[in-house]
Amino acid sequence: MTTRLFGRIIMPIIINTRTIPINLIRGSGKLVSTSVTLSQVRNYAKSKDRGKDKKGKGGGKVEINPTVMSELVPVEKIKERCLSAIGNMKEDFAKNLSLRSTTGAIDSLPVKYDGKSYELQELAQIVRKNPKTIVINFASFPQVIPDALKAIYNSGLNLNPQQDGTTLYVPVPKVTKEHREALAKNAKAMYIKCRDTVKDIQNEYIKKTKKQNGVSEDLVFNVNKQISALCEQYLEEAKNVYNAKHDELLGTGK
Repeated sequence: MTTRLFGRIIMPIIINTRTIPINLIRGSGKLVSTSVTLSQVRNYAKSKDRGKDKKGKGGGKVEINPTVMSELVPVEKIKERCLSAIGNMKEDFAKNLSLRSTTGAIDSLPVKYDGKSYELQELAQIVRKNPKTIVINFASFPQVIPDALKAIYNSGLNLNPQQDGTTLYVPVPKVTKEHREALAKNAKAMYIKCRDTVKDIQNEYIKKTKKQNGVSEDLVFNVNKQISALCEQYLEEAKNVYNAKHDELLGTGK
């Protein structure tokens, strides 16, 4: 009787209420069920994981809005200073990193004379006689020849001029692997200098925004992100210029 009663009455109740029996107690001819009711719990772990995935993939690209930026910083001034840093690097490349000691590389060579500094092209006529020889004529200013020779020897251009009266004949050295590597090393130093200058500009303006009063934190945060993004564009440009020069100097460019 008890077994039938359990099968017909108690079990359906347990199943329908989704319970798990803990104890079945006999007493007074009755069967009592003590149970724990289960509730369905959704697992959102996958949803959170998807959110993380979106966050990881989700375009971290910052939109640069000059109008918003100009509320806190002079946007054009930042651009001007970054471009100037890149321009200086390009100028240094052109003056100091020629594979061949061309007239262009020697023209601006500084020469100290009588307590003042002059560019070599101000003191002499410089002509490339042929691909292997540069001729420097001091006919109009012969007294400066000793100082000019000193400047050429100390230039790091690996030049060994030969004097004939008021004229210097400068053999253009053969381009060796060691010479290429030395120039590439110098190019990297010039690039690092440019990179650091742009980063200094970035940090300078970010600090300025944080010191401003009466400005919302959200605006400061937003503008600082845009300053970083803007400077990053110039850093990328500087790196591309350096990579091209590096490949040119080492002969690895396509």
